Amino acid sequence: MRTSPALRAAALAATATVLLPLTACSGSGDGAGPEGPRSSPLAANAAEASSGPGGLASQRLTWKPCPAPSPAQGSGKAPTPLPGGARWECSFMKAPLDYAKPGSGTIDLALIRARAKEPARRIGSLIFNFGGPGASGVATLPAFGTDYDKLRARYDLVSFDPRGVGRSAGVECESDRQLDARYETDGTPDTGAEVNAFVKDTKAFAAACENNSGRVLPHVGTTEAARDMDLMRQVLGDRKLYYFGISYGTELGGVYAHLFPQNVGRSVLDAVVNPTQNIEQASLGQAKGFQLALDNFTKDCAERGDACKLPGSTGKEVEQGISDLLTRLEKKPVTGLGDRQLTQTLATTGIAAALYSKETWPLLEEGVDEADGGNGALLLALADSLNGRSQDGRYDNSMAANTAISCADSKQRFTVEQTKAKLPEFRAASPVFGDYLGWGLMSCTGWPVAGAWETPDVSAPGAAPVLVIGNTGDPATPYAGARAMADALGKGVGVQMTYKGQGHGAYNSGNACVQRAVGDYLMDGKVPAAGTVCA
Repeated sequence: MRTSPALRAAALAATATVLLPLTACSGSGDGAGPEGPRSSPLAANAAEASSGPGGLASQRLTWKPCPAPSPAQGSGKAPTPLPGGARWECSFMKAPLDYAKPGSGTIDLALIRARAKEPARRIGSLIFNFGGPGASGVATLPAFGTDYDKLRARYDLVSFDPRGVGRSAGVECESDRQLDARYETDGTPDTGAEVNAFVKDTKAFAAACENNSGRVLPHVGTTEAARDMDLMRQVLGDRKLYYFGISYGTELGGVYAHLFPQNVGRSVLDAVVNPTQNIEQASLGQAKGFQLALDNFTKDCAERGDACKLPGSTGKEVEQGISDLLTRLEKKPVTGLGDRQLTQTLATTGIAAALYSKETWPLLEEGVDEADGGNGALLLALADSLNGRSQDGRYDNSMAANTAISCADSKQRFTVEQTKAKLPEFRAASPVFGDYLGWGLMSCTGWPVAGAWETPDVSAPGAAPVLVIGNTGDPATPYAGARAMADALGKGVGVQMTYKGQGHGAYNSGNACVQRAVGDYLMDGKVPAAGTVCA
């Protein structure tokens, strides 16, 4: 079966907005983007933030037709109207540069909304965060707008670029040309020379981020983003925060619930980050998650027999063929796109990108088959989508923001020796992705800002119920994270449900059971029974 150009385009578009980059849970990530003022440290107390620091809670927003996304947001065309002709509107909200020093100035946060269909029955604003960290909500919400259009019956659909992302004081690091070279650097160094090049590249990236965005770097952590959301709630005129967090957005939602339990309204956390794991533990869990997804893919391929293009009569044999391809690519890259080549590291990234959704498994099959024959264009395109590179060679700032936010949050910093000592455990977790994610532990090494925590506190006694949805086949946020989040939120707050499926997240899978449960809760306040299972 040959994948149609239409499927390729649709899948690449979906993958381009993939909600948790492979590097995110490991605290690694790269990227660059133009744009922006700067941003805030671990802030003042919740009472001060709730009263609206600097009087900003009383600001009035000016909504205008949305422009095309900026390069930092990923470029492209202005968002098209929703079914029925509803148009997207954009605005900027002022937030404190530093919540601990409200008089130190403000930054502008980019917002987008589509108004509720039934104003007379409107509940409020449903605020989305699509994860990363580093995803532009202003660019992503319209891309998935039709998926959530049922919820627009009673909510204004709202999203935003968190501080450090896109048009909200976007973090700037290296140039597009430097990033092309960075992504070609061996991400799984084997020799002393390769290790030296890897460390040099990591230090150079951190230095570039400090040189270009030094003022913003201390102020882009998850705590600040949570305080921004509470200010947003007030500015939008809502008594409670109605929230839909996906992937890293679940961690942000958990931190918000901890800081402002009294302000939690109906909230959904989908594709759940495990809040009890530090960066090392989360990276190891992600290695296991991507290996599980790859095992499911290779098993499906083998079961289809001659209909699958990849050689092997068992899942293990199909996987061995993929491993052999990656080994060959380390020694001899193949032709990619234009004058660019498909290296082992870029191929690994492309394979991971295609595992985010079962819908992109055909692209993975075709991409591996073509690369095996010397044509790496498709796997390279998949890697570009995950790395935030557009076809014109420009990078958005999602991966720069990913690194900045992850390193502002996590205290962990790894040396080469510590990283090497962890590699056997990572390889045991995933023969394909273990080395890649293991070396990713060094992403915050040499970072100019100290991290805030080992793990975030998401305990939220007294908060309204928070619906927590785990997907048993999720590669990027493994299923166990949902139970951990529900437990950490606290008894009577975290309500877990399960989706037995494949890919990253549950609601966007289209599963009717999941969408019905989420809709009943958000629209009518009907909390599903804890332990509900959808298949």
